[in-house]
Amino acid sequence: MRPGKTVVITQSNYLPWRGYFDLIRSADEVILLDSVQYTRRDWRNRNRIKTPAGLAWLTISVEAKGRYEQAIDETHIADPAWCDTHIRSIELAYRRAAGFEAISPWLFAAMRSTAREPLLAQVNEVLLREICKALAIEVPITRCTDVLPREDLRRMEPTERLLALAEARGATCYLSGPSAKAYLDVDRFAAQGIAVAWMDYGGYPDYPQLWGAFEPAVSIVDLLLNVGDAAPRYLARQPA
Repeated sequence: MRPGKTVVITQSNYLPWRGYFDLIRSADEVILLDSVQYTRRDWRNRNRIKTPAGLAWLTISVEAKGRYEQAIDETHIADPAWCDTHIRSIELAYRRAAGFEAISPWLFAAMRSTAREPLLAQVNEVLLREICKALAIEVPITRCTDVLPREDLRRMEPTERLLALAEARGATCYLSGPSAKAYLDVDRFAAQGIAVAWMDYGGYPDYPQLWGAFEPAVSIVDLLLNVGDAAPRYLARQPA
């Protein structure tokens, strides 16, 4: 019997929420599926923070007009000043937060290291890896195009693509977010000896947060800047 291996396959997001990092830490390997089509008004290039005036978007403008078929990892950044703008917004919203002095130096350094990067997926990946380090998440992260050829991946339909990637990495379990229940053919995974498990995003504990009532659907930077080095404990879901 082969040893158990749980694989997560997901698109890269910009400074995603804590559930994304909980998903990653639940895996033995994560594959970034950025060869698929870029979707507008999604989490690939934006996320939200809390401010004194309420929730606010941090958005990286991208070159998308007329490029309806472009992949996430082919999507170019349109605004070279995005980094300075986002850092300033974070400073204004969180400079009074308990974890600001501990977190902001490395977070802002990571953001500045990507400021001249032309591709959105590269920015997302760099920040993802740095935040994983801060959260003590030591899970290998692999690009899908380092697993299978890009053209092969493009020809596949969604379930076939995910199954091929999972098989190529020796998965015994494919862990997915619940939204995939709408299209994933679980029986095809079972036929190849791969179990499918669904991530449960319920039960995360509240944490000390600035600016009014608790808001869970915000970027991981909110958690990091509010609680500092205690952030990993807030990734664990509370028993029902």
